[in-house]
Amino acid sequence: MADGPRRTRRPAAGRAINYLLALLVAILYLFPLLYLLNTALKDDAQFFANPNGLVTVPNWANFPDAWNQGNFGAYMINSVIYAGGAAVIGTVVSLFIGFPLARGYMKRPGVWNVMLVLILFLPNAIITQFQLLLRTGLYDTRIGYVLIMSVAVGIGPILLRGYAKSIPIEIDEAAALDGVGYLRYLTTFVIPMARPALVTVFILQAISVWNEIILATVLLPDPDKAPVTLGLYAFQGQYTSHWGLLAAATMIVAGPLVAAYIFLQRYLVSGVLGGAVKG
Repeated sequence: MADGPRRTRRPAAGRAINYLLALLVAILYLFPLLYLLNTALKDDAQFFANPNGLVTVPNWANFPDAWNQGNFGAYMINSVIYAGGAAVIGTVVSLFIGFPLARGYMKRPGVWNVMLVLILFLPNAIITQFQLLLRTGLYDTRIGYVLIMSVAVGIGPILLRGYAKSIPIEIDEAAALDGVGYLRYLTTFVIPMARPALVTVFILQAISVWNEIILATVLLPDPDKAPVTLGLYAFQGQYTSHWGLLAAATMIVAGPLVAAYIFLQRYLVSGVLGGAVKG
């Protein structure tokens, strides 16, 4: 009789601990964003009077001023082209690498898996990429930048390899008996079934391209082709003391990524968990 209440209390205590840990993680991740928003709503007088204090009179004008000063209208279009184009190509490349690895269609899959993991830790070969684009006539071009960024597939093939293992191999055999070709099988069967993993790879690739600033500085010297991250350079020098304006500009750059994560988080979580569990 005494064991019953204990059994009900233990799961309740466990859930409480889980909720507390989840709340702690949420605070750790949300605090920098909220701190940045708090700074973005301050004018110079409020910031210098109390840099770490809560804003008293929000200065919403910082956002349109930062948008105009950083020329974010044109830069945002460039970043959408770069991130979207590179993410689509990178996701397709990841699929064509990850699926045959999961099925064992490639020789020495263990070697390929080790290589994919090692690639994650290799530094960016900026000089090599610069020379490659220069000699192919694609330097300082949008298509050249998209192609360079799309080959940085990162963890994409590893996630898709793990997720593809959850797709029953009997479907492969049934499709082969029906005379379905490999490309048609990928587009008709694999892509719909692996949608969470594909969306996850697309998001991770798009975030990586969106946040890139070093390669963009080297490979795109033309200001008209610059991505949105380079718009933050407009707040150097003359505007370095306007911390509210700089914080508002940073919020503008990060805003699309935050919105994309909010709307696509269910795909991101299911794709990562699926790839991790099945891999």
